[in-house]
Order: sequence, then C-alpha cells, then structure tokens
Amino acid sequence: MAATAGSAPRLTGRAIVLLGVVLLLITAYTSTLHAWWEQRADIQTTKAQIATTDRQIAELKDQRQRFDDPAYVKQQAKERFGWVLPGEVGYRVIGSDGKVQGGDVPTLDSPATAKAPAWYDKLWGSVKESGKEPSSEPTTTPDPDKVLKDQ
Repeated sequence: MAATAGSAPRLTGRAIVLLGVVLLLITAYTSTLHAWWEQRADIQTTKAQIATTDRQIAELKDQRQRFDDPAYVKQQAKERFGWVLPGEVGYRVIGSDGKVQGGDVPTLDSPATAKAPAWYDKLWGSVKESGKEPSSEPTTTPDPDKVLKDQ
C-alpha cells in the first residue's frame, strides 16, 4: 500500500526500532566525545604547565651561570645586603621614626634557634649515663681562690 499524496507518513515498527538504535548510538558517542574533549583540555593544560616549567628551569640555569661571574656576585651583595667594598662608603638615610628610608631595605634572616631535645632523647641520654662507671673524683665547682694560687 502506497501512501497517498495527501496523507502523512506513518511510523512503522521498523522505523521506531531504527530511531531507537540511532538515539542509543548518539547517546553512546556523546559521552565518548565528551570524554575526548575533556582529555584534550587536560592535554593542553599539561602542555602549558610543561612549557612554564621549562621556562623556569631555563631561567634558573641562567641565574646559576650568572652567579659564576664574580662581578655579578659583587653586584648582588651590594644590592641585596647593602655591602660595600673596602675603601667605599655606604650611606643609609634614617627617618625620624628610626627606620631606614628609601626602597627595599635588605635584611638578614634571624638565626635559627636551637630546639630543645625531644623527651625521648633526654630519656635515652639518662639511660646511657646510668650505664657508665662513676668517676672517683667528685664533680664540684672549683674554688676560684685556690685556682688563682696554683697559677
């Protein structure tokens, strides 16, 4: 039976199954395509990070080579720490508040403070000391007058 010119086309069982298969394929390929796009974006991000890291490595190598030059080392010592060579006079302007004026004022880091030993180190130290033979001479503070007379 052929469809007449005035009637709308009918959906047959085969057409519905074909449409369902096409929709299923589109859904499957869409998720795969989405994963592919995400991976491409990750690849581009990683390539950009690699390029940035390579530039940083090149800059650090260049800086290391510059520190092999004694003139550069002297320049950095003057700029960073305010050092002067023998015979030169260095000036610092101190404001009314007592702080050094002008630009970045280089400062040295404070020295590291000694940490107190951990409790288990103290415990082990006392165990080691208890195993030693006692000395025959008592450990007392010497008399300063006697020490001066002996000399």
